Amino acid sequence: MVWPQRTLEEVKTVSVAKHLFALGFVAALVPALAAEAADKRQIVSTYGDIAQAMYQDALTGAEALKKTVGALVEQPGEATLKAARTAWLAARVPYQQTEVFRFGNAIVDGWEGKVNGWPLDEGLIDYVDSSYGSESDENPLYTANVIANPKIKFGGKTIDARKITKKLISERLHELGGVEANVAVGWHAIEFLLWGQDLNGNGPGAGNRPWTDYAKGSACTNGHCDRRAQYLQVATDLLVDDLGWMTKQWAKNGKARKALAKGGPDGGITAILTGVGSLSYGELAGERMKLGLMLHDPEEEHDCFSDNTHNSHYYNVVGIRSVWFGSYRRTDGSEVKGPSPADLVQATNAGLAAEMRTKLEASEAAMRRMKERAETKEAYDQMIGPDNAEGNAVVQAAIDALTDQTRTLERVVADLKLKPIKFEGSDSLDDPAKIFAK
Repeated sequence: MVWPQRTLEEVKTVSVAKHLFALGFVAALVPALAAEAADKRQIVSTYGDIAQAMYQDALTGAEALKKTVGALVEQPGEATLKAARTAWLAARVPYQQTEVFRFGNAIVDGWEGKVNGWPLDEGLIDYVDSSYGSESDENPLYTANVIANPKIKFGGKTIDARKITKKLISERLHELGGVEANVAVGWHAIEFLLWGQDLNGNGPGAGNRPWTDYAKGSACTNGHCDRRAQYLQVATDLLVDDLGWMTKQWAKNGKARKALAKGGPDGGITAILTGVGSLSYGELAGERMKLGLMLHDPEEEHDCFSDNTHNSHYYNVVGIRSVWFGSYRRTDGSEVKGPSPADLVQATNAGLAAEMRTKLEASEAAMRRMKERAETKEAYDQMIGPDNAEGNAVVQAAIDALTDQTRTLERVVADLKLKPIKFEGSDSLDDPAKIFAK
């Protein structure tokens, strides 16, 4: 068959038509791609807004704690000690939700050890029971007791601790010698100063520091009440400073927001999912839960002095859900809400979005059961104790749910065609034999 020859004008007409069609296709494609990028940018913006609101709420809680600590120091008594403890517990609620921002944001991860360092060798700070022991191969400051000793010897040098200042505890003592257990500042240093040691092991009861540890004159118990009060106030002031600083980093032009923007829309989404997956799996399911359950060790309880660990873990999960669904209920009842990772997955794979929702609901329900058990039957350190099959099972169910949601999140990462994310791991989950080999 012989095809008819086209005239020059016909050839030009066809060429122009093809060119216009191609331009039209590109013109139609560009808005679609731009819309997708804008949606991701909006998701990252919501994430930043939630971070700022959470840190602001934690700061507000710490400021309230500072007032109650001031009242305790001015008028030591059972009521003022109880008020300070209550304020500490209330401030922990928004703070624990912020931990989802730690992973995926270098500025948070590098800072977090100053405010939430744990576990700690409390003998560095104050008196401890004889059962604590007097020395540690890993920590030469195991029982340094800064409150009782105005001069601390370390590495052949003497540290002047006569005046307890922010610089002393945050720059000179905190993690001194590279020992992470030398926690001299933050939530848990304050917790120890309010509750004292929990000497109950896997039995009932939290720390029971007497209010007279802050009493004046001859009513003072365990010595050095003035220095103990000074340490508590300085540590609380530092917590307020640190939370104020981090709140500013999440302001519209803050360093944390700028760092997210540098990664572009996909980099921002990757940071969000890194936080959700790493907190879910390696940190919470692994280091904070499975390790303690394997060892049946109350020393692996996160808020160990106050027996608040059930809330600490539960509000980690609440924070994860807030980020995933782009909705945070502030402590004043208002809501920060916007486009979310859940919306993004819904638009690309509705079935996977539904699966992730189901997994998040399951982990929240498992954590809520653990929280309710702690509030009605036994504390978390009893749940992880030996010869407690029922309590162990409640904790294990939460670990399993967190692990399960992480597996689905891995599929989300692949479905969104993001670069593979290495979520935080844990020997207790990935290689349990190593735990018992140590």
